[in-house]
Amino acid sequence: ADALRVVEDPAVSPDLGAAERALLTDTLHGISRAILDRGTRQQLLHGEPHPGNLLATADGPLFIDLETACQGPVEFDLAHAPEDVAAYYPGTDPGLLADCRILSLALAVSWRWDRDDQLPDGRRRGREWLAQMRAGLGRREHAAGGGH
Repeated sequence: ADALRVVEDPAVSPDLGAAERALLTDTLHGISRAILDRGTRQQLLHGEPHPGNLLATADGPLFIDLETACQGPVEFDLAHAPEDVAAYYPGTDPGLLADCRILSLALAVSWRWDRDDQLPDGRRRGREWLAQMRAGLGRREHAAGGGH
């Protein structure tokens, strides 16, 4: 909902082009719905368990930055990890993981166009992640029979 607020409100994301705004809106709605419609078991998630949110401590790894904690399929947290991490989670649904990777990119791209975003070089990163998101959507469409 927060990402959609950024994307759908030109006052919040004035530099976001119309085509990118439409793509992000469609992706956030469509992929979220596709994930929920699978009826996969929901569990407590960190929400952004990338290496920048992990501290090495004497007692082992510790996750920080819990502001994005949520519920969802484990694949959503795995989508933030390097691809080989999913091999350690038996029963991971590869299609669901691919959708979660697209959704996590769409969320990250949305934040980069918030007029108040303070991530250093955020717009450049946003453009890179948008290209990755488009590639993921292309693979998804091709797998569904929409590609040639």
